[in-house]
Amino acid sequence: MRTKAMWLIVLPFLVLARPTPTLLVWGAGLAALGLLIRGWSAGTIEKGEALATTGPYAFTRNPLYLGSFILGVGLALPGGHFVWPVAFAAFFGVVYVPTMRREAERLHDVFGTRYAEYAAQVPAFLPRLRPYQAGPGDVGGFQWSRYLRYREWEALLGAATALAILSLRLRGGA
Repeated sequence: MRTKAMWLIVLPFLVLARPTPTLLVWGAGLAALGLLIRGWSAGTIEKGEALATTGPYAFTRNPLYLGSFILGVGLALPGGHFVWPVAFAAFFGVVYVPTMRREAERLHDVFGTRYAEYAAQVPAFLPRLRPYQAGPGDVGGFQWSRYLRYREWEALLGAATALAILSLRLRGGA
């Protein structure tokens, strides 16, 4: 549902965006950073099976959402007007902040005290500077099989497509 709702912003954005070369370069850099964080996160987590506290999860409890936020701002920035990053940030706040809260409640229900101790030390969104020291038995290490299982390549494909469209608009071809 979240990704479908995003089209309410994406379609008007792609039609109305007026990218400049500078904004496109900065946006692409931010988008790449967001994709790296998302990819690292997807390759580290075992959704529904274990509490992820290593890798990017040692810095923030929601690195997938952090990566999505950075990616979204990076794609909105080349729009050529401040309204696009602001609209994305507002959308993110309305949709993803409640989602993060619900997921935290679910993780607390599933993992109890272990999650509560982790949550007390690791911020929900903005990363801490030093990694959390995971306990024995915590999920660890990036695996390409996880990255592929969670179809993270779709975010890469979507971002590349959006940047290609913005590039065409930059040249006046679309």
